[in-house]
Order: sequence, then structure tokens, then C-alpha cells
Amino acid sequence: MGPTSTPGPGAGSSVSSCLSFALIDNKITSGYITGNSFGRLPVGKAQRKATSNFRKRLKQRGMARLEVNVRKDDAALVRNVVRALSSPEQERAARALLRQHFGSRQVEGLKALLAAAPLEGINLSRARDFGRDVDL
Repeated sequence: MGPTSTPGPGAGSSVSSCLSFALIDNKITSGYITGNSFGRLPVGKAQRKATSNFRKRLKQRGMARLEVNVRKDDAALVRNVVRALSSPEQERAARALLRQHFGSRQVEGLKALLAAAPLEGINLSRARDFGRDVDL
């Protein structure tokens, strides 16, 4: 090999270049948001189990895990709202204020939505249609 040639895989490449390739490959692997990786290294089974157990305990306590994307200017405001909702002293006043301004509409299914729909003045009957006559 001359001074301008670059060694390829298996052609005298160093161990460090193979390791950097493995880290780069691992970095692009999905799973960062789900907690399956920490930085560049994959998380071990014990850490995944601990994270899973923690999330189960949160769920049992009635907590929901959310990820919110907001503008940089609003980040502090959203953090303060979350702090107020989790503070025992402020939670009642914060919830009342938020419900007053944004409403407290619960998520309902299609069946509940149709049951609550006003049907006065809507004609739900139609003439029976026997299809069309086709000459074959």
C-alpha cells in the first residue's frame, strides 16, 4: 500500500477504526426514545427491566408519561405548569385555572359521542332500494 491508499476492512485496518464503526452503527440504531440505549452504548437487560418496573409503578399511581415538543421560549412555562400540577399546595388551583381556560373535556368513544348527538329534526328513514334492472 502506498501513502495515498486507505486500508479497507480486513486490509490492515486498526481495531480502533472497527470500534468507531461499531459505535457509529449503534448510534443510528433506533430505540433511543424508548430507553433501550444510553448515549452510544446499548442499555443492558437489568437497566431495561428497572425502567420497565419504574414505568409500571408510575402507571399504578395513575401517572402518565408524556413527551412534549414546544418552542424554546415556552419550555420554562410548560415546566412551571407541570410543577404546579404535581405540587400538593398548587395542584387544585392550577387544575381549576386550566380547566376554566381550556375545558376539561374527557376523551370519549364513538358510541358515547353518537349517544350525546342531538337527533331532533334529522330524518333517519329512507326508501328501500331494490337495486337496478340489468339486462344480460
